[in-house]
Amino acid sequence: MSAPPTTTITLRALEGAPLAETSVRDMVRANAHAIAERQGVEVLALENQPDRITVTLGAGRIEAFGFAAELRRLTEAWYESKHGGTLWGEPPRAHESDASDDSDDLDDEDDDDPAEAWKKA
Repeated sequence: MSAPPTTTITLRALEGAPLAETSVRDMVRANAHAIAERQGVEVLALENQPDRITVTLGAGRIEAFGFAAELRRLTEAWYESKHGGTLWGEPPRAHESDASDDSDDLDDEDDDDPAEAWKKA
């Protein structure tokens, strides 16, 4: 029988060191543990630096990706309501000059969707 998979994920702030503040760091850590408990995933290790949190989970890559997305979503919403800014940073936006370039086969309707930014990278 093979050992259960482990995956390590890191969420990093694009600017500054928001986790240097104790209340922010504690909230992010508490959210990580709460999400893991709700998802039935074991947190094997949790480390933080002033600009990032790294979590090692007893789960595969797909589960860890979902965990990271949920951690980012919940902590970003909390931070925005509490501090009025962004905790992790905004995703890159397409430049207007790139939007007029018809050289790729991407759907024009997705150009404004931040989740589609990876297609332009």
